[in-house]
Amino acid sequence: MVSRRVFCGAAGLVALAGNRPARGEAVSAVERLPMEWSFTSGKTYKDAFNEIELDVIISNPRGTEQRVPAFWAGDQVWRVRYSAPAAGRYTYTTICSDTSNAGLHGQTGSIDVAPYSGSNPLYRHGPIRVASDRRHFEHADGTPFFWLGDTNWMSLCHRLHWPDEFQTLAGDRIAKGFTVIQIVAGLYPDMPPFDPRGANEAGFPWESDYSRVNPAYFDMADLRIQYLADHGLVSCIVACWGYFLPLMGIPKIKKHWRYLIARWGAYPAVWCLAGEGTMPFYLSKTREQDSALQKHGWTEVARYVREIDPYRNMITIHPSRTAHDTVDDPSVLDFDMLQTGHGDRTSIPNTINTVTQSLTLNPKMPVLVGEVCYEGIGEASRQEVQRFMFWSCLLSGTAGHTYGANGIWQVDRADQPYGPSPHGQAWGGDVPWNEAYQLPGSRHLGIGKGLLARYRWWNLRAMPGSVEPHWTREDYVQPYSAAIPGELHITFIPFSLAGRSRRVTIKGLVAGRPYRALFFNPSTGKEHEIGKVSPDSDGNWEAPPPPIIRDWVLVVERVS
Repeated sequence: MVSRRVFCGAAGLVALAGNRPARGEAVSAVERLPMEWSFTSGKTYKDAFNEIELDVIISNPRGTEQRVPAFWAGDQVWRVRYSAPAAGRYTYTTICSDTSNAGLHGQTGSIDVAPYSGSNPLYRHGPIRVASDRRHFEHADGTPFFWLGDTNWMSLCHRLHWPDEFQTLAGDRIAKGFTVIQIVAGLYPDMPPFDPRGANEAGFPWESDYSRVNPAYFDMADLRIQYLADHGLVSCIVACWGYFLPLMGIPKIKKHWRYLIARWGAYPAVWCLAGEGTMPFYLSKTREQDSALQKHGWTEVARYVREIDPYRNMITIHPSRTAHDTVDDPSVLDFDMLQTGHGDRTSIPNTINTVTQSLTLNPKMPVLVGEVCYEGIGEASRQEVQRFMFWSCLLSGTAGHTYGANGIWQVDRADQPYGPSPHGQAWGGDVPWNEAYQLPGSRHLGIGKGLLARYRWWNLRAMPGSVEPHWTREDYVQPYSAAIPGELHITFIPFSLAGRSRRVTIKGLVAGRPYRALFFNPSTGKEHEIGKVSPDSDGNWEAPPPPIIRDWVLVVERVS
């Protein structure tokens, strides 16, 4: 027996249909919106999750096929989710590893897919991918995508209540211009396996002996993932923390990944193989062996994910330093994610050095900082550090940036502090999530994204020499600049120590060409107009001192 339900993403609704359509009748769907069929087995299996696998071969109007994995939904029921990339008539055939099961094997049907007419950019423009320049991201239709991520590692657990609290946090990030949520699929860091802090309303994602998944857990997680997609947020889904690989073994990790792809591959998603992929468990007594096993294992898992994901969603891995050195073969990744420290201003040199070095590596791929200096961690890394990391990284060539706030990533609560990590100390507890999400740094980064979005930011190229003075490895707290030569220069001028000159010179302008300039306050978004400027015969222009001593962004753009 076959039933289906169509996820109407733009409205956040689920329409249910009972029995299989009449022979020759096509199911109706909308391009890029996830839809779902349920298949019920006529045979009974003692251990359905482990005994069989179900795939659906879907053919598009041009005859190209995708093999879409189905997921076990509990009892003797399997479901398949699919989002069609374009309008037209599609057909499907089910393939079951138990070919004698007539309820699961050889089922056929067709789908009439209508064009999408809503306003959600993820459904209007399609999922995100690496652009042809290998330096930024774009939607499937070529529309540039600005990655501004938030770190919500544990927000699928019960400590961030569904729906009110989850939706409050998501709504705040949407209002501030965030586009990505980095979220772990239940196998969390900073706690032992099956710690009660990691459960959601339906328990844990796996049974206690890792014998099989708990579909009810994922039913509750579905509500969150769908909500993010329906409101224009990409989920960067981290399968687990890296040390689960030696705990569970590669075969079980692959089954975990197959389940995630079947559940969430039809949504606008990015795959993150693991968090801190090569970091052993905190109390491990075989750290070197674990780290080597994890590096090899995650490389193998990456190839498996690439092989079975019909949507070819982007793949990365969250590292202790760089994704590039967390796997044996960087070509299994689509972009390089970095983690560069939580030491407030002392993390600036490592951050800039790691960014600039990563951008020179092969294979060429986009680079972004996926974790640095959570706001408030250690009673430090406040908003001025958040601004510095954002602007210095983006103007050095990253494809985006991920913010984090202490109190959110562990979902601290006033009535339920997270408590100690396995190493015995606590990262937070004094700032609950509902205060942490209002820390000013997240708003300041959204303001920065808003300025860049006014221009062809994806064409900016890091040009540290286009401003004088500029940062060097002797002094990182100097201006950072990127440009579209002859057209646009954007320079971040950090607060200078007492006694330093506040005047900067923009270089590389076109002599005789008119430009306009302004100072942009990266905390408020207010502009201080400088007016029209003309470079000298060498293409140089000296800016006036900013109106007050603080961080500024200087914009020099060509006047048409």
